[in-house]
Amino acid sequence: MPRDFNRSERVAGQIRRDLAKLLQSEVKDPEVGFVSLSDVEVSRDLSHAKVFITVFEPEKALTSIKALRRAAPFLRSRLAQMMRMRHVPELHFAHDDSVEQGSHIDQLISKALSSDKHANERSLADAEDLVDEDHDDEDHVDEGHVDDEDSGDRD
Repeated sequence: MPRDFNRSERVAGQIRRDLAKLLQSEVKDPEVGFVSLSDVEVSRDLSHAKVFITVFEPEKALTSIKALRRAAPFLRSRLAQMMRMRHVPELHFAHDDSVEQGSHIDQLISKALSSDKHANERSLADAEDLVDEDHDDEDHVDEGHVDDEDSGDRD
């Protein structure tokens, strides 16, 4: 029976689940702030784990990373108690700014769409003004033309 995942991916998934619980329940350092675990990558030899976190307040990301690095030995020992592994990977924390980049791109798209909408509204209004002017010109010509024909037929 073939395996769908290699061992490092299974260990990464288990670390992600257990570390998320630990961050929520056992880390009391206020400098950590509101963080979320986005991904864990484990080396092939299972000696190192790169833990990617997203921070609710991007300006406090560096402070949160420093606080998590200070808590890394504690978190690793707690992971060792929770997991059935002889050696738990060393934890390396990194900031994952993909959420911030995504929201920045969303803002740029919204801005482009709104400016596009305003440009279209202006061009539509200009086009309507031109159509109205053309209709006004046609009304004057038609009225004069109709009067001439009517007067000519009666005589």
